[in-house]
Amino acid sequence: MVYLITGPRGSGKTQQIIELANEKVKTTNGNVVLIKKSHRDTSSVNFNIRAICMADYSDITTLEELVGFLYGMVAGNHDIETIFIDGVLKQVDISVDNLPVFLQKINKISKDNSIEFYISVSLEKDKIPEIDSPDYKVLS
Repeated sequence: MVYLITGPRGSGKTQQIIELANEKVKTTNGNVVLIKKSHRDTSSVNFNIRAICMADYSDITTLEELVGFLYGMVAGNHDIETIFIDGVLKQVDISVDNLPVFLQKINKISKDNSIEFYISVSLEKDKIPEIDSPDYKVLS
């Protein structure tokens, strides 16, 4: 399942993602991954969460490369149960226009590998194209 946390910039989505990840790691048997653009705000992330800062992987610049990166993580660790992606519109070349394509690819990874995704998007729900799908659940 793909869960979306939506809202305008500065509405607390990053903190919500971190809190959800910290709670999830307490109740899961598998691994939890948090993907952020930078190292900012990672000091409050539980030590058992694999925090990945995309600034450390500057050669990943396209949506396709990010999806490949996610597939590589999943292939290398079959124990991943949950992946959190903070600020998806700040990642590589993901924009409002190609966000539906990204979400479709994430949904496929989710279904094929039984992984939950929590993704924060700096937009109001009604501004996200193709969001009305049973494959996505909007949390805010």
